[in-house]
Amino acid sequence: MDKKLATTIGAAARAARTRLELTQADVAERIDVATEVYGRLERGGMLPSVQTLLKLCHELHVSADELLGLSASHGASNASRASEPPPSPQERPEVRRLLRTVRQLDPSKVKLLGLVANALGRR
Repeated sequence: MDKKLATTIGAAARAARTRLELTQADVAERIDVATEVYGRLERGGMLPSVQTLLKLCHELHVSADELLGLSASHGASNASRASEPPPSPQERPEVRRLLRTVRQLDPSKVKLLGLVANALGRR
């Protein structure tokens, strides 16, 4: 494994994830890997497969050149990102964590959770 390349990819992925206000668990879920695997990738402990690299580019809104440390200038790409809208309230980390948990519940528990949420909303 090329440790320098793994570190470069990991640092770029972390920077992009942080910019998007995502958690490691959010990104891991979106690219279909375990949270622990994604964490190891960010720490430079592993290299992603080509398929995973493509998913990272898509989900983190970065080019492969940027993840691989090949982009000559980060200034221009950062300027275009500054115009991106801020995350909507539904995209807050605590809401995403709650949604991940709800997706794992069986339908009867989801229905019960909906009733509780509606009751809380009326207060």
